[in-house]
Amino acid sequence: MSPEVLSTPVVDTVRNPGRARSRAQAARRRKVVVNAARALLLVAVLGLWEALSRAAVIDPFNFSMPSKIWDQISSWVTHGTAQGSLGEQIWYTLHEALLGWAIGVVAGVVFGIALGRIAFLADVLGPYIKVLNSLPRIVLAPIFVIWFGLGPASKVASAVVLVFFPVFFNAFQGAREVDRNLVANARILGASDRKVTLQVVVPSATSWIFTSLHVSFGFALIGAIVGEYIGATKGIGLLVAASQGTFNAAGVYAAMVILAVVALLAEGLLTFAERRIFRWKPANSDR
Repeated sequence: MSPEVLSTPVVDTVRNPGRARSRAQAARRRKVVVNAARALLLVAVLGLWEALSRAAVIDPFNFSMPSKIWDQISSWVTHGTAQGSLGEQIWYTLHEALLGWAIGVVAGVVFGIALGRIAFLADVLGPYIKVLNSLPRIVLAPIFVIWFGLGPASKVASAVVLVFFPVFFNAFQGAREVDRNLVANARILGASDRKVTLQVVVPSATSWIFTSLHVSFGFALIGAIVGEYIGATKGIGLLVAASQGTFNAAGVYAAMVILAVVALLAEGLLTFAERRIFRWKPANSDR
């Protein structure tokens, strides 16, 4: 047996449990240090912002300050907004983003796998997809408002066009990067094209697809927010527009903070799901 095999983490754990425990303790210590550094950085930035605003080094009217932003969030939580309760606004935006994200992901995966597997489709549709991808998709939001009105449909459409392309290109690349030996072995065993796609190509491309999901949900939120900012009856984007219209800088920042919290929670759920699905993958000892 080669020395490389003997030095794998599994063998190390069996043959040298003390070394494995020390590695685990070092990893826990590093995690604590990283989290503490993150917290200190956030406190330092917020503290500096507050101090500069109170000293009028930066204009508190335009830049506001963390204490006023916190007061605005507290006011929205306690008394609601002019459009309704804060929870209702968050759910309205989250519902639009989730629906647009789901549609965009499904369409991106289906088209990406299909074009990755069928060269004729890729040759025919490839130029059109590149042209559509080159368009500034944010500017489509006003068109969607004209087409679908001020309701959630226009915001869902904005989210879909932002989500589709990153998912499509990752799924397409994942389908193209499948190990050809696996495909050949599956065909030797009598697998049809459908079985090869579902049982070999799709599982192999899953890691590529999950990589795009982290980015694409943020795009879905952006699509929903931009659509609400242009025209809506509810949502976080409407809070931003209303706060801007009344020169309430704290309200604009407060809505951005709420949106950031929602995005971080979604990212955490996606990371948890990815770890559960890819439990078979070895941990990266360098991180």
